[in-house]
Amino acid sequence: MSIYQRIIRSIGTIFQDIANGFFLITHSGLAFVGLIVFFLAVTLTIKPELRANGEAYLLGWLQENQTEEGVTNDYDAVDRATATDPKDLPKQQANVAYWLSRKYRVAPEPLSALVAEAYEIGPRNQIDPNLILAVMAIESGFNPFAQSQMGAQGLMQVMTKVHSDKYDSFGGKLAAFDPIANLRVGVNVLKECIVRSGSVEAGLKQYVGAANLDNDSGYANKVTAEHKRLIQVAQGQSVPFTKPSAIETVTEKVESWLEKAQRLTNIGGAKEGESR
Repeated sequence: MSIYQRIIRSIGTIFQDIANGFFLITHSGLAFVGLIVFFLAVTLTIKPELRANGEAYLLGWLQENQTEEGVTNDYDAVDRATATDPKDLPKQQANVAYWLSRKYRVAPEPLSALVAEAYEIGPRNQIDPNLILAVMAIESGFNPFAQSQMGAQGLMQVMTKVHSDKYDSFGGKLAAFDPIANLRVGVNVLKECIVRSGSVEAGLKQYVGAANLDNDSGYANKVTAEHKRLIQVAQGQSVPFTKPSAIETVTEKVESWLEKAQRLTNIGGAKEGESR
């Protein structure tokens, strides 16, 4: 055998040994992986809680890393929502929340948050929480983004341009459209009106901006009537509610127009008439 043939044979032997070694390593590695998978399957079968925890972790990881086109995940959004489960409220508050939800066609969860807030800050301001809710009902129908032609804004229809300083502690006047901020500022204004005028009825008249007018177009009576209904609802009584008739709706709109016309006529009067 020539030297050239020996060299070729040696090279062939080397490559064959490398191939055999690679096969053995791969075979052993796959066997090892197979053993790991087997023992893992047995462990998860014996301890299903480990499997549940693993599935939960994997699902959480997938959710965190999954984004739809044009959509960014924001799992903190729920913390910014003004909403509370009515089942978590005391019975009186839950009664009020469910009743208002049906009457004003507003979801019970955000209404529950407003009811809970009213019941918390009402006593601190010596105001019946149901009166606060009655004012909200008549003023905005629980629409946090409502705005009147006169510039009253939010749930409590506070005149932001008059009471802008009261929103400073909430970050500025745009907080008028935050339900809780508007509620708190509105309660503050309502308390000032009641204290200044000496009675709830006179305070309501001043709150609506009719302190210098002959009448308030029935505003105080509407709030008082709703207040009484809410007290009964909170006590567990069955209080029906009916939608206003077409004539009542038209009459209410005409009264509202007349009231606005009177306010515009007396806009140069005392600033006290623009309380809210």
